[in-house]
Amino acid sequence: MAKVAFLGLGVMGYPMAGHLAAKGHEVTVYNRTAAKAEAWVAEHGQAMAATPREAAAGADFVMSCVGNDDDLRAVCLGPDGAFAGMAAGAVFVDHTTVSSKVTGELAEAAAGRGVAFVDAPVSGGQAGAENGVLSIMCGGAQAAYDAAEPVMAAYGKTIRRMGESGAGQLTKMVNQICIAGLVQGLSEGLHFAEKAGLDIREVVQVISQGAAGSWQMSNRYETMADDFFEHGFAVDWMRKDLGICLATANETGASLPVTALVDQFYKDVQKLGGGRWDTSSLIRRLRALG
Repeated sequence: MAKVAFLGLGVMGYPMAGHLAAKGHEVTVYNRTAAKAEAWVAEHGQAMAATPREAAAGADFVMSCVGNDDDLRAVCLGPDGAFAGMAAGAVFVDHTTVSSKVTGELAEAAAGRGVAFVDAPVSGGQAGAENGVLSIMCGGAQAAYDAAEPVMAAYGKTIRRMGESGAGQLTKMVNQICIAGLVQGLSEGLHFAEKAGLDIREVVQVISQGAAGSWQMSNRYETMADDFFEHGFAVDWMRKDLGICLATANETGASLPVTALVDQFYKDVQKLGGGRWDTSSLIRRLRALG
């Protein structure tokens, strides 16, 4: 068992840290809003800290799952940042979906302190975090990954090193690019079914067993049919992720026409007041068009 710090107790981080505690690791949590950390400690009986540095002091592994590039820099750097509290030989594992640019910056800063850095974004959403079955795509040195993998296994089902630093984030971009087009296609199909007078549930029961089947179809068609989106992965976060994908595509020369279009569709959903709706709310945009 390891001594672990977990930074960020949002809808993903809260259950992920809980799985670490359940597996017997010694866990200290930090959250920007202290009340969330207090609630976590009351539930799991472990420790909390007032700053990332205090949480990271003496930890073998420091895990983070925060909001964006700036949030990640804030918990890592500066006199109260985690790096200032970490001992040489410790491993920092970042589960946030961020740009490969900030990953490179922080991996370099960590190395300057003798700390290993693994970028390890996750896929599987809130349900995957709660059930401990996330897919985790990692970048970084092989030795750092090998050390961290058994710890990540507390909440990960599929964990794989994709290459050197940044490779995990690049793989997560592929994941989000694929999801964007898939959810739009699913939304259009179900919207078409509605307009044609078909029963969405009966349609999906048939086509999900064939080539059209997907995780999104199996796990989202009922809430899409019910026009219910107060759950899941928020549109605001998806737009953040797609912005990273599109910016990186500009740097690499990749062409992402569908991703760019779906990003604008999500912008329309935000204008409908759906920034916190699940990403499957793309179908509500189509319904609003008539």
